[in-house]
Amino acid sequence: MNDIVLRAETIHKSFSLGPASVHVLKDISMSAERGELLSICGPSGAGKSTLLNVLGGLSKPSFGRVFMDGVDIYSLSDRDLSKLRGKKIGTVFQFYNLLADFTALENVLIPAMIQGRHAGEKAKALLSDLGLKDRFNHKPGELSGGEQQRIALARALINEPDVLLADEPTGNLDMENTDILFRLIENINKTRGQAIIIVTHNMDLARRTKRVVEIVDGCVVKS
Repeated sequence: MNDIVLRAETIHKSFSLGPASVHVLKDISMSAERGELLSICGPSGAGKSTLLNVLGGLSKPSFGRVFMDGVDIYSLSDRDLSKLRGKKIGTVFQFYNLLADFTALENVLIPAMIQGRHAGEKAKALLSDLGLKDRFNHKPGELSGGEQQRIALARALINEPDVLLADEPTGNLDMENTDILFRLIENINKTRGQAIIIVTHNMDLARRTKRVVEIVDGCVVKS
């Protein structure tokens, strides 16, 4: 029996644009199994990032439901949804979203501190595993883009989430750093067992995942 950790049912998402409504997501259903590495791909404007935000509990769908370990996440209170995101979902953003005045180690520790956890040694271990053992005390401005994205990856993993969501994680990286980061993601998937969902417009990258969900104009055309 498949161990489905994340499931979306008939997701619609619309935004108001003056008197009109823009339908960004249309009747999308998909799921991810524990330990699965999959990608969501498609052209710019297809709705990929919007879907990832819906799956991650950051943007309530206009219609449809998202289940995390069988729990309808958008039926929860804002407080309980925030707790669920902190414990079960890790997110990596294209533009890193690191705090400029914090060191690499401090940036990684933020999600654990929010959960009231002391995780200094775990944060150091994560950064070391990602090739950053000499960067604990460096601030983002002192690091390359590839190093900053690896810090963001460590931050997303610090609370040992069930699901890792990555929105164009290689979008600002050159070919060499793209390959380095993706190999790290593949290793995390093999050794840690999280379901990992990557949004990308890079089809070469998408083909390296176990499954590709392709979106065009807000609709799934391949899964």
